[in-house]
Amino acid sequence: MIRPGHLLHAQTALSVSDYIDKYKGVAMDEMRQSGIPASIKLGQGILESGFGNSKLAVRANNHFGIKCHGWRGRTFRKDDDTVNECFRAYDDPLQSFRDHSEFLTGRPRYADLFKLEITDYKSWARGLRQAGYATNPRYPELLIRVIEDHKLYEFDRMAMAGSGYAETSRPIPARPNTLTENKPLGVGDEFPSVGLGREMGENNRIRFVYARSGDTPESLAQEMDVWAWEIYRYNDLPKDSKLTEGQIIYLQPKRRNASESWHVVQEGESLYDISQQYGVKLKTLYRRNDLEEGAPLQAGSRIKLKAFAR
Repeated sequence: MIRPGHLLHAQTALSVSDYIDKYKGVAMDEMRQSGIPASIKLGQGILESGFGNSKLAVRANNHFGIKCHGWRGRTFRKDDDTVNECFRAYDDPLQSFRDHSEFLTGRPRYADLFKLEITDYKSWARGLRQAGYATNPRYPELLIRVIEDHKLYEFDRMAMAGSGYAETSRPIPARPNTLTENKPLGVGDEFPSVGLGREMGENNRIRFVYARSGDTPESLAQEMDVWAWEIYRYNDLPKDSKLTEGQIIYLQPKRRNASESWHVVQEGESLYDISQQYGVKLKTLYRRNDLEEGAPLQAGSRIKLKAFAR
């Protein structure tokens, strides 16, 4: 039995590098048109859409979690802060990128951002938080980390040098119609998803999220649109496991090999810790290193992470 929507989600899955390659051009074009750094726009898209793999991005082309305030176009309903909330739906992801620009340029609360140096992504990240864009106090840290891990700041320099959207045969759709109500919104009302602080990453070519306080395998499965058994199996979790804040939770099966060949065991480290750190199946590590299941590890010993490691 295939869970509704699950096959669609799997078929459209992107890696972080795929997402950057796909949208770097439009981010650079929007930087020149709106004054929003391409690094900021790409970084926010990665964080808020799970690099294009969230249900909202896949089904509604909404990469920035923008709700329906003053919206005359198509809509998409999903649970967020409350049940069955209304989100904007676009005909094309590029409309989402443009609408995001209009939100920032058209709201007085974000005006001070445009006084910053356009290549100063760190000040932009902190300024977004100060302006009320996100309720998560760690949002600037998360955004800066994504930008630096993937060197998104290079696209700011390229945009300033004239690089941009290369797919000239596919014009960017016109901006959708919106109501121009001068209606004040509460802090975080426009972009609710960024306040959730759900950072998605990729390790050993496997997508993962960090568990938050109160998460369970079942609640994560519902949020990420996967089966609960997948969370348990992909992370070698026993039934009724308790998750800890900051724990890596893989959304895809771990692999047989890591990119590294060996790991030197640290004091107090278990084979499960190593399995999660490198995204390698736990049973494979036991078998490859001739270890009994549950056997303690000796600090300073080496664990083979890859077949035929030398």
